[in-house]
Amino acid sequence: MQENLFSYVNASPSSAAAGLLAGKSFLLQPNLSVGGWPCEAGSTALEKYVALEDATIVEKIKNAGATLAGSARMAELGLGLSGDSSARIFSEGKCNVALISDTMGEARVTASLARAFGFKPSWGIISRFGLIGLAPSMECSGIMARTIGDLSATLQVLVGSDRRDPSMLQERLPDGAKVDEPDRVATLGVIRECIDTLPAAESSALRSVFPAMEKSGTAICEVSLPDFKQFRTVHNIVGSVEASSSAGKYDGVRYGHRAENAENWNEMYLRSRAESFGLIMKSYLFQGAYFQFRDYTAFEDACRIRRRLVDTTKAFYKDVDFLLFPTRSAAQNQRSPASIDEMYDAFALTLPANVTGQPSLTVPGLLQCDGVDLGLQLVGAYLDDARLLAFAGRLVDTISDLHQ
Repeated sequence: MQENLFSYVNASPSSAAAGLLAGKSFLLQPNLSVGGWPCEAGSTALEKYVALEDATIVEKIKNAGATLAGSARMAELGLGLSGDSSARIFSEGKCNVALISDTMGEARVTASLARAFGFKPSWGIISRFGLIGLAPSMECSGIMARTIGDLSATLQVLVGSDRRDPSMLQERLPDGAKVDEPDRVATLGVIRECIDTLPAAESSALRSVFPAMEKSGTAICEVSLPDFKQFRTVHNIVGSVEASSSAGKYDGVRYGHRAENAENWNEMYLRSRAESFGLIMKSYLFQGAYFQFRDYTAFEDACRIRRRLVDTTKAFYKDVDFLLFPTRSAAQNQRSPASIDEMYDAFALTLPANVTGQPSLTVPGLLQCDGVDLGLQLVGAYLDDARLLAFAGRLVDTISDLHQ
């Protein structure tokens, strides 16, 4: 059974290092490089590829004393959760912390499924060197853990500049260890247009959480974002164009899958590409190529709308401390969507933070509907990662005390 859950099991998960993560067992995905481990990213395109060196964040957790349990199975190139086994491995107690790439919200949705905390950091504060990525401006390595303490410790270890990743912020990196005590009542903003997209039962479940939050000293207010549905459109267009560009290197020439018995190089290249990707990934890449080469104006428009969404969302934080969403809807299929549209439906509630680059945290146990944990999602201002985690920890503790 273990072999079915893991794509690779570390035969010697020991660590000689002492540090902040000593004694913690980490689960990785096979799109994160560990020297000598298979690194196929859930795709035939990278068949039999073995990583040559550790990713920067793998180096960091090793140096902080963490042990590596192995790699989970994952969706192709990290897009969605089809075939992903991280939630089950985590739920069965085979690791303490998991590093999961978050392109559409995968780390947070996985955490919701596993009844754990799931965190997507601000874009640009954690190195992507050694991550086999798909949509560079949308994705980052997310963290799943059982406690806020483990999340915060992992973030503290991971945050930091890396000369090998030119996309990282070079200045203003937040202190992962910093915890700011609020000097006033925290205010959570709920986007009206987001609530309107939820099934009636889930909308009621979300509103039923508000009284407990208010008793804990948190204020709730409604805000309006008429363009809320544009998050999905922007991610779909920009993400697919970036994916089409990123996947162009998988040609079967230097590494990965190569078609057999081709009569010439051109046929080998075409057949290798055809055999390398699944149906949903092919659809996504074809869509990206269309916007890249046939309708580039749509891509430019999506980039402009993205900028507007970033600015509009940023303005909310003049009046609220954090935004509040469900992490997922039980009415949608996150594990095995049949099409790109279904996949975007399934991740509609987590996409905003990927589009804007803001930190986002899934909190388990606070938002349930008909026995299903939907995950309470808190979204902080850009680079406000530490305060978001600190607030969530206090919120969980306070609500737990009220229920006792």
